[in-house]
Amino acid sequence: MPEFSLPPELLALPPAELAARLAAALEVSARLRDVIEAQCEQLEAMKDQLAAAMTRTEQLARRVEELERKAGKDSSNSGKPPSSDPVWDKKAAGKSADRSIRERGTRSPGKQPGAEGSTMKLVDDPDETFCCPPGECCGCGADLEDEPVYAERRHQVTDVAPAPAPAVTEYRAQAKQCPGCGTTSVGELPGHVRARASFGPGTYAQAANLLACHVPVYRSTILLARMAGIRVSTGWMASVRGKAAALVASSGFMEHVAALLKTAPAVHVDETPARAAGGTRYVHLACTRYLSHLHTGTRSADDIDVGGVLPGYSGIIVRDGYAGYAHLTGALHAWCGVHYADTVVMPVPVRLVLAGGGARARGIGIITGLRGT
Repeated sequence: MPEFSLPPELLALPPAELAARLAAALEVSARLRDVIEAQCEQLEAMKDQLAAAMTRTEQLARRVEELERKAGKDSSNSGKPPSSDPVWDKKAAGKSADRSIRERGTRSPGKQPGAEGSTMKLVDDPDETFCCPPGECCGCGADLEDEPVYAERRHQVTDVAPAPAPAVTEYRAQAKQCPGCGTTSVGELPGHVRARASFGPGTYAQAANLLACHVPVYRSTILLARMAGIRVSTGWMASVRGKAAALVASSGFMEHVAALLKTAPAVHVDETPARAAGGTRYVHLACTRYLSHLHTGTRSADDIDVGGVLPGYSGIIVRDGYAGYAHLTGALHAWCGVHYADTVVMPVPVRLVLAGGGARARGIGIITGLRGT
């Protein structure tokens, strides 16, 4: 056994008292051990709570960062339309961040050197001609009124003419009585003549043209009055859009546009929020340089396909990064240059693989989708 020695003061104690003191010391040691174990358990529990709090703090920090990123998005730093910008936080023109990667200062604004000019030219048959002869000699003051014209220089001014008076055409449905049987027959009016007094197809067409160019209803009535001399009510103007849409829908025109777009080698697609059918909807666009097909719906893949252009399309779809187009696996997907500049600042190598194998193209590009994969 290891040897140990007691302090002199303990050695001087009687054995009974020494034993009592030792028992008391063991009891205190046992109580301290229990306290230490309880504190250790509390420390472990506090460590678990601290770890959970740190994890929650990290999650909340990431959530705050994501919310701040979303809240900071507007038309100047994302693909969101200007109409979605808060009215209380409109940025002044030219104050938004410049996202372009094009080098500045390489050319001045306006017409570039070598570009074809577009100077206004004189016409050969002006509507009116006014001659401006000199009244007297600028040298001696002699009267030149009866002198012949020596030379002249032509100048022309093109201006807006006052709105013409509306052309009113009267149709008289005449009735005649048969001399044989006495039956009265009434002549038939043209198809566009319905009410006793109404506007003609040209007026409807120009009104629809104003509304299609996103001119508000009331302003459209003012423009129609000033430019064509025809005064209409706001209620009549508001009804034109629905009538025009019904005529276009029943004519098969949009189906024909969709069929033509299916044959195009590349189609640009996009979606943007707008007010329609009394709420917020998305306007889906599929277009080329010469054709545009639009329809409204949600951002779901099913509503994207409702237009009839993209299902079964096998060309190149130029789009943004929205995942709603990912189900269109029969086409090649190309990143729109505007969105490409937002996320990538250097070319990336691509290899396009067709169904059945084989490389269609190798090199540098921005085509991101694969057909037949």
